[in-house]
Amino acid sequence: MTDRQTTHDALKATPLNALNIALGARMVAFAGYAMPVQYRDGILAEHLHTRAAAGLFDVSHMGQATIAGPGAGQLLERLMAADLGRLRPGQMCYSQFLNAEGGIIDDLMITRLAENDSAERFFLVVNASRKAADFAHLRQHLPQLDIVIHSKRALIALQGPQAAAVLASLLPQVEAMPFMTMQMIESGGVSYQVSRSGYTGEDGFEIAIAADSAEPFARRLLESPQVRPIGLGARDSLRLEAGLCLYGHDIDETTSPVEAGLTWSIAKRRRVEGGFAGEARVRREIAEGPKRRRVGLLPQGRAPAREGSEIVAASGRPIGRVTSGGFGPSLNAPIAMGYVEASHAALATPVDFLVRGRPMAGRVAAMPFVPHRYYRQS
Repeated sequence: MTDRQTTHDALKATPLNALNIALGARMVAFAGYAMPVQYRDGILAEHLHTRAAAGLFDVSHMGQATIAGPGAGQLLERLMAADLGRLRPGQMCYSQFLNAEGGIIDDLMITRLAENDSAERFFLVVNASRKAADFAHLRQHLPQLDIVIHSKRALIALQGPQAAAVLASLLPQVEAMPFMTMQMIESGGVSYQVSRSGYTGEDGFEIAIAADSAEPFARRLLESPQVRPIGLGARDSLRLEAGLCLYGHDIDETTSPVEAGLTWSIAKRRRVEGGFAGEARVRREIAEGPKRRRVGLLPQGRAPAREGSEIVAASGRPIGRVTSGGFGPSLNAPIAMGYVEASHAALATPVDFLVRGRPMAGRVAAMPFVPHRYYRQS
């Protein structure tokens, strides 16, 4: 057996692995899992289909956990700058676990669940590559809370302008769900934990479901002509167009939420009161401004500026680096994001990218590159 075969055999399989293969997916290793990078239609077609109709994503590699205990909200607030006290049951928010230096351990979605025997409960979805570190971090710092890791669940994302209509044909309760809320739905003997959220900039849902119910449910969704399976390749180009960070690329343990452009996720109460890990750096950068900022970038011409490309000012002086870059199918042009010195972060600032040692012209641009189309109640 070759090393390559051994590595592939050691990968974990999601509950939708057999379906992914049957659908013609090209499988790759990602965060310790065998994951579909694309299906038969290819990344470009998958991307555009999601923007036009509805794409089904297997995101079962993500970490899912329920945290419970008396005062769980206040305890969790020690690790992040979210205002969990304002969340009502079923409401969710985006936040980050921060280290003592104000760097991002991981970014996550957190939902308040209904209390059980006077114990506050929260549901967390964290990145696949960080879930072991996240759960160890929670156990270390909050040993008084009960942590249940949902390792036998699938997680399916349905994204795009037709997602609500398709999902409502199977689960009518979802049609009027507000953005950034979650509800439990029982139907046909199956439990669905449905949130109206996603990672594409489109309206959509994420559905947590028992592993043995995942494939039949996914097949029912795929019966709709509006739905096609979408792989990691299009997931990445969709989130880049939407200006959304990818952990390990655009944010990491050296990056603060302020310099990453995530200040909007730091609750006003927490900015004033503090009481969270890394607050000194975060509050200082809010008050004084960070030394560098994450910005959108538009290369001129057709060549992309890939991750790692150095960014230089008109004078030729290095001022930053690209953290994500590629082709934006919706724009039919290359797009990127990265960090530059704060003095060069203004929109339309001309920059050069060093690509294979040669300068390539571009400019700082607004994000998102494609407008968000999250569901807003009228």
